[in-house]
Amino acid sequence: MKASILEKIKGHPRLTEGTAYAILFTIGTCHLLNDMVQSVIPAIYPLLKDKFGFTFAQIGIITLIFQLTSSVLQPFVGRYADRHPQPYSLAIGMCFTLAGLVALAFAPDFLLILLSVSLIGCGSSVFHPEASRVAQLASGGKKSLAQSIFQVGGNGGSAAGPLLAALVVIPYGQHAVGWFALAALLAAMLLTRVGCWYSMVLEKAKATRRKMAAAPCTLPPRTVNMALGILVLMIFSKYFFNACMTSYFTFYLMEKFQLTVQASQYCLFAYLAAFAAGTLLGGFLGDRYGRKYVIIFSILGAAPFTLAMPYLGLGGTIAMSVVTGLVIASAFSAIVVYATDLKPDKVGMIAGIFFGLMFGLGGIGSAFFGWLADRTSIEFIFHVSTWLPLLGIVAVFLPDIRPAKAAQ
Repeated sequence: MKASILEKIKGHPRLTEGTAYAILFTIGTCHLLNDMVQSVIPAIYPLLKDKFGFTFAQIGIITLIFQLTSSVLQPFVGRYADRHPQPYSLAIGMCFTLAGLVALAFAPDFLLILLSVSLIGCGSSVFHPEASRVAQLASGGKKSLAQSIFQVGGNGGSAAGPLLAALVVIPYGQHAVGWFALAALLAAMLLTRVGCWYSMVLEKAKATRRKMAAAPCTLPPRTVNMALGILVLMIFSKYFFNACMTSYFTFYLMEKFQLTVQASQYCLFAYLAAFAAGTLLGGFLGDRYGRKYVIIFSILGAAPFTLAMPYLGLGGTIAMSVVTGLVIASAFSAIVVYATDLKPDKVGMIAGIFFGLMFGLGGIGSAFFGWLADRTSIEFIFHVSTWLPLLGIVAVFLPDIRPAKAAQ
């Protein structure tokens, strides 16, 4: 990049020919803040259940509405962004999240809680596809690493949310959710700066469109469609299991081991913190050894640990949940980058589809397990969910797409 262009935009992140780590860490931080406030929703389920007398089915419906609004719009936002990038839409989307948090803090009944979580979900729908495009633009060719830096921010936020809920919301009540609006406000400010960098990249792209064009996928269309179908199955396996963990693991620990609400939240934090830590591992290994093998290791490799959990005591259950989070976390970054390699000209749309599936299937899984828990028991649904990672065996049929050496 010419120095003259850099001098025109002072006080903003600089454009670089290689990996733009400043942008990656900024967008990762925003992802942390975004997912932190989102993870407050399942973390306060015990409080909402006790305050309003909700059933497990109603808890599942809250998650379903939240996850559907987080997912349905994402492919459309991503497709529009591929054709008409909007650098400052990231900050605008965060304002929806801010409004939803304020509304949730004062929502007096079930319907207004649904409206509040849907606003937060809409903010997520705008954020994830466009933020994934930014991560790939800033990757300098290290796409798995870039996606992992972006994703580890989200996973870190998901882990911090329950911990902060246990420390802030559970002791002080529903109104304390409003304090998380400050995190959304900070994220909106950071995303405004990212939007400035993004707009400079788009200006540069207009003059060098041919040089920046993605290399086409050489696989036959039938093979591409088959691979995308397998990736969807992997998302189903991972996020149905994760939905049970994030929404009902606290209830399982309270019922089986008689833990308090706060103690169960700390245990959920341990699982989610391990989930966050495992994300970067998948990025490093994916760029080096191939994303197919990371996907197999992550999904199928978690099965022995999940299957052991229902038969262990409290210490063993927590230990296995931590190992499971560490292993299974590495899959998503590899799945998203693998999918965008299959459709390199539709990065935003593909990212939107897979982030949408992540939220949508998670919401359906939470509603399903809530419905099933009302008719059976929390322990039963926990047993059922632990079999889901065995579906990872199907990933052996993915074509082997190894990253180019230039990108390593």
